[in-house]
Amino acid sequence: MTDEQFLQWLQSPSAVRMVLIEAQVNVAGQEVTRYIASRPYVTGPAEVPANTEYLPLATGGLAFTEQVSLTGEAGLSGGDIELDNGDGALDGWLGDVWRNRAIKAWTGDPSWPRADFRLVFDGIIDDVGSSSRETINLVLRDKLQRLNTPITEAKLGGTSQNKDAILPIPFGECHNVTPLLLNPANLEYGFLGPVEWFINDEARTSGKPVPTEIDLVTGRFKLPINPLANAVTTSVQGDNVGGYAPRIAPLVQRIATGYGKAADRFTVADLDLANLAAFDAAHPQMVGLYIADRTNQAQAIQQLAASVGAQALMSRTGQLRLVQIALPALGVPVEIGPDQMLEHSLRPVQRLPVAAAVKIAFDRNYTVQASLATSIPPVHADLYAAEWLTETVVDEAVRARYRLTDDPVQVETCLKSRADAHAEAVRRLAMNKVPRTIYELDGEPELMMLELGQPVLLRDARFGLQDGLPGVVVLLSRYWLTGRVTVGVLV
Repeated sequence: MTDEQFLQWLQSPSAVRMVLIEAQVNVAGQEVTRYIASRPYVTGPAEVPANTEYLPLATGGLAFTEQVSLTGEAGLSGGDIELDNGDGALDGWLGDVWRNRAIKAWTGDPSWPRADFRLVFDGIIDDVGSSSRETINLVLRDKLQRLNTPITEAKLGGTSQNKDAILPIPFGECHNVTPLLLNPANLEYGFLGPVEWFINDEARTSGKPVPTEIDLVTGRFKLPINPLANAVTTSVQGDNVGGYAPRIAPLVQRIATGYGKAADRFTVADLDLANLAAFDAAHPQMVGLYIADRTNQAQAIQQLAASVGAQALMSRTGQLRLVQIALPALGVPVEIGPDQMLEHSLRPVQRLPVAAAVKIAFDRNYTVQASLATSIPPVHADLYAAEWLTETVVDEAVRARYRLTDDPVQVETCLKSRADAHAEAVRRLAMNKVPRTIYELDGEPELMMLELGQPVLLRDARFGLQDGLPGVVVLLSRYWLTGRVTVGVLV
C-alpha cells in the first residue's frame, strides 16, 4: 500500500479502523508476545506472523500524547491501552511482568492483509494496572524510557579509598575537570576509557601546569610528584570511540548506543539517521559534557540538545530524532486550515512570555577554584574562580516597551565558544522578543501523520490567522481508533 493510498483511507468517512498490538511480557520467567486487537483478526499462513490470532480485547484508551518541552528539560510522552476484563479472564495478567517491555501498535482495516497495516506506535510498557473491576490497563511510554538509566555505573574497584567511585567520562571538550585518582601508589589519574587529547599535554595542581605521563588509549595520566593537598585537574577532549566528534548529534548517538544497560541501549535501527545527519550539518557547534556521577542517558542527551534550544524526541515509529524549536521551522510547511480541522476547534491555550534579553552560560569550569595562591597569571586565576562564562544579548526597545528586566535568568549550555553562545542568544532573543501563542485544534485523520517539530502554516478566520502564519508542531495526541488527533502549534 502506497502512502497516498493510506492517506486516502485515513480521509475516508467510511473507513473501518482497527488497531493491532504486539506486546512483550514476562510470564513465569519466560519472555512471550501477546497479540491484541480492537477487533477480531487472524493472519494467514503466508503472513508475518503466520496463523496468528489477535485477541479482540482492546476497548479503550488507544491514544498517545507527545509534547515538546519549551523549557528544555527531559520528558517522556505517554498514553494507555484499556483491555476488557469483564469476565476476569485476564486477572492473571496482573501478576505478569510488563514493565519496560516493548510494545508496538499498527492501524488499518479489518479487510487488509497484515503487511498493509501501518506502524503508529513503537514504545515501552511502563506498567500494568487496573482502573476498574472490568478492565486492565497498559500504561505506555515512548522509547526514551529505555534511556532513563545511568550512563555508567562502572566503579573503580580495588582497595583504594576511591574503590566505590564512578569512573568519570568526558564527552566532547571539557574544561578543568577533576579526574579520578585511580592508583595512589603511582599517582595515576584518569577516566573510564580512551580520550582524544589532554589539552596542552598537561595536568594542573591548583591551576599550575605540571608535566605528566599520558596514555590516551586508556584515558589516564601519571604525575611525577605528589600533589599533596593541591587539587589535580585537567582539560580534556574526551570519548573518542568510533572517532572524536565534539558536536551534539554525534554525542547523542554515542550516548544512546554505547552507554547505559546493554539490554536497553539503542541500535542504529532506533535512530532517525537522516534527521541526525541533517541536525549535525545545521549545528556544528563544539560542546562538552563531563559525567562524574550516575547521570542518566536521557538527561545527558537533553542537556546536549537544549544547548541550541533543541530536544531529543521519538518519532511515531520509534526512532530517536533531534528537533530544534525555531520559527520559522526548517522544511516545507504543511498547511492546516479549515479543511484540516474540525469546525470551530481552534483555540489559544497558552501565551508565552516575551523576553527582552537572553543570557547564555557556556564553557563550564567543572572545578571551581577560588583564590588560587600559585604563580599563574591573575587573569587565569579569575577564570578558574568562575563556573561559567556568559554572553548576554539585550533588545532595549523591547525591554522598554514591555517594562522588562535586562538581567535574564541564566541558560546553562554545553557550548564551548563565545561566538556560538552569542549566536544562540541572538537566535533565542529573535524568537522570544515577540508575543508567541500555542494553539490547539482537533484535526482530521490526515494530520495523524504529523511529527513533533514539523513546520506548518496555520490558517483560520480568527485570531489574526486569516492569511496564515508559520508555526511549529509542539503537541500531538493521536486517537488511533477514531483517526482523530489533537494538534498543538506554536505560532
